[in-house]
Amino acid sequence: MPGAKPLDPSSSPRAMLGAELRHQRLQANLSQGELGRPLFVSASFIGQLESGTRRMQPEYAMYFDDTFKTNGFFLRNCEALKKSKYPDHFAEAAEAEAIATVIRQYAPLLIPGLLQTEGYARAVFHAYNPTAVEDAIEELIAARLERANLLKHPTKPMVWTVLDEAVLRRPVGGPAVMAEALSHVARLVRKRRIIVQVLPFGEGAHAALEGAVKLMAFDDAPPLAYLEGMGSGQLLDDPASVARHQLTYDLLGASALSPKTSLALLESVAEDYVHAEQKP
Repeated sequence: MPGAKPLDPSSSPRAMLGAELRHQRLQANLSQGELGRPLFVSASFIGQLESGTRRMQPEYAMYFDDTFKTNGFFLRNCEALKKSKYPDHFAEAAEAEAIATVIRQYAPLLIPGLLQTEGYARAVFHAYNPTAVEDAIEELIAARLERANLLKHPTKPMVWTVLDEAVLRRPVGGPAVMAEALSHVARLVRKRRIIVQVLPFGEGAHAALEGAVKLMAFDDAPPLAYLEGMGSGQLLDDPASVARHQLTYDLLGASALSPKTSLALLESVAEDYVHAEQKP
């Protein structure tokens, strides 16, 4: 973790908290590893707190206040930043995603949230929450669509997604919703805003049979890997673990169809859904 790069505390409240943590650490003449050791966290984890990549948890804030004698500064601000529009298991990953420079993701079952249309997201949330009131569903949809604002920048972050063929074939929301959803992904590809590859059924066994993986890279912090399960998620910063998942993603990309062939398949399947919707 490069320790001398200046931080911009005005970029976000978390960046402000991280900049103060770095200031206090340097004043105390501690390395990132020395500060993290009593907390059983790595030097890179401390670096991610300082850069605002990771969210500061209350137990860490209390330790920093005690170590640096900051009269509750870290805990007060940590509690103020705690609220999130995302589920607890995904909140930290969503915050990291928002400042990532590169996002690479393997999606085994669903179109990734960043690439979903409103209709597709609605079908997904109704399936997840069949008894939820409509207002709650609308809040979830709004939060998901807000994440997609990341793609309004013409080049950043770089987004590269490998979709399992199952994502294309499962008719989430019905033919009309799927036609719109796949066409939306194809348009983003044609605009050269994202890279998409499809991993075909014909490949058989592959390196990520156990589930989805998302990799995020940053300008001023080590990369992260996010693993998501049913109502759960794990954000990894251990270099060996991240490197292992990076290799998994590379193997998937090598097994998947080329971007050009993948785009043709996306558009072909979208057209099939259009025809299915038009059938009497």
